[in-house]
Amino acid sequence: MPESLTIMGIDPGSRVTGFGLIRVDGSRIGYISSGVIRLKSDDFADRLRLIFDQMSVLLSEHRPREVAIERVFMHRNADSALKLGQARAAAICATFARPVPVHEYAAREVKQAVTGTGGAEKEQVQMMVKRLLGLQGRLQADAADALAVALCHAHMRTVRGLTAHEMMGKEKK
Repeated sequence: MPESLTIMGIDPGSRVTGFGLIRVDGSRIGYISSGVIRLKSDDFADRLRLIFDQMSVLLSEHRPREVAIERVFMHRNADSALKLGQARAAAICATFARPVPVHEYAAREVKQAVTGTGGAEKEQVQMMVKRLLGLQGRLQADAADALAVALCHAHMRTVRGLTAHEMMGKEKK
């Protein structure tokens, strides 16, 4: 019987960072929790500290075995890209206290895994996340994005597992 696995997905942002946790039991995926860390301070260092502190608490509380985070994409504005990268780094650094593997996915990969198309709109991602996890009611956009990152990782683990299994079978022949 496959062991249960908790995956945390993170959608980093310099003003709002989304998080989502799912449990994978074999081919079944279930919702655990999701939400956002709102960063209202005008002081950027304070916002980074808050991301680090809040992610540390969430990691301690939920003890995921794996973390998946969205990769930074190139913004038109270099300053925005830099801030997003720093927010992402603050979230990743929070994993250092309790080392867990961190996996990175491009936004297009996440959208492809969840909706079937890499060019999906935010609303399509939200709708598919709700459908895949059997959620009712409103789901905040950044929390939905974080859950989508976690779902993408769960899907990629399965694909990689099947590929590894198939390769092992070919080597035995």
